[in-house]
Amino acid sequence: MSMDARFEDGREAPLNLGALDEADLEVISSLTQDAVFPASEMTWDSKGKRFALLLNRVRWEDDGKTRHAPERVQSVLLFSNVQSVASQGVPKGDADVILSLLNITFKEADAPSGHVLLTLAGDGAIRLAVEALEVTLKDVTRPYVAPSKKLPDHPE
Repeated sequence: MSMDARFEDGREAPLNLGALDEADLEVISSLTQDAVFPASEMTWDSKGKRFALLLNRVRWEDDGKTRHAPERVQSVLLFSNVQSVASQGVPKGDADVILSLLNITFKEADAPSGHVLLTLAGDGAIRLAVEALEVTLKDVTRPYVAPSKKLPDHPE
């Protein structure tokens, strides 16, 4: 008799996920919640219609509670089909300021186009006008122990 595989039997591997609709984006948003990044790690390629962030994200998929301390990993969050970028509450001219990503949402305007909203801690936001939703999240380094050795906490 064969046994079903268990979640614990899966191998740890870097994430490489894509989102083409709002349901997929919710998954990526949950995996990037509390990611931090310096403002210098935001790039908009207007000719290539791409906006990218190099994030230090919490590995929510492995909270480390049973095997090790909580971890972070550097990941590239890439948005394609970007027509314009606007921000509010993001300090201009200070590339070293550290920003914290709270969530990512999409509001469809004239299907399939719309706006992606990246909500930041401290009332900041980045809005991307996109021709169509196309997002990629890819881990690019090995995980490392979170400097705080704790998971972020959001008391109600």
